[in-house]
Amino acid sequence: MKVRHKQALSRDCLICGVDNGLGLHAHFYEMEDGKMISTFTFKEEHQSYPGRVHGGMIAAVIDETIGRLLWIEDPKGYAVTMKLNIEYHKPVPYGEPLKCVASLKRMSKMTFEGEAEIKDEKGTMLAKGNALYFRLAVDKITGKEGTDVSAFNIDVPDDIKDIEE
Repeated sequence: MKVRHKQALSRDCLICGVDNGLGLHAHFYEMEDGKMISTFTFKEEHQSYPGRVHGGMIAAVIDETIGRLLWIEDPKGYAVTMKLNIEYHKPVPYGEPLKCVASLKRMSKMTFEGEAEIKDEKGTMLAKGNALYFRLAVDKITGKEGTDVSAFNIDVPDDIKDIEE
């Protein structure tokens, strides 16, 4: 599948923050079929039991990947999660490259919904989820009028042109 656009990252986000030492440092790609794919490798610090990633980290990746679907339709839009449902199917390992594939299910003026799956390099589905978001101005989310959104626009270029779903 062809990459249409690589999305910008933030400085401090747990999932994509380039300056967050304990963060996941995930990358996000808008695909030609309208899906969002994130690529990442969980760290040992993200574990619950040895060899397994904490369910909260799995949920956070699914939430972030679905949430970024908004930026395909509305690159300057922001939203907050209203509902998140996760199913854990197999242990999710750390130290191995993984991807999360998200697709948009519904978009309205006030909300949007999507679903996603985390897969290993073989394409095995490890976890999946769906979420509902409320579209909201960034200063309403932060509670600070005139919030500087430049921290959400860090470009980290790479040469990835195709990603296998």
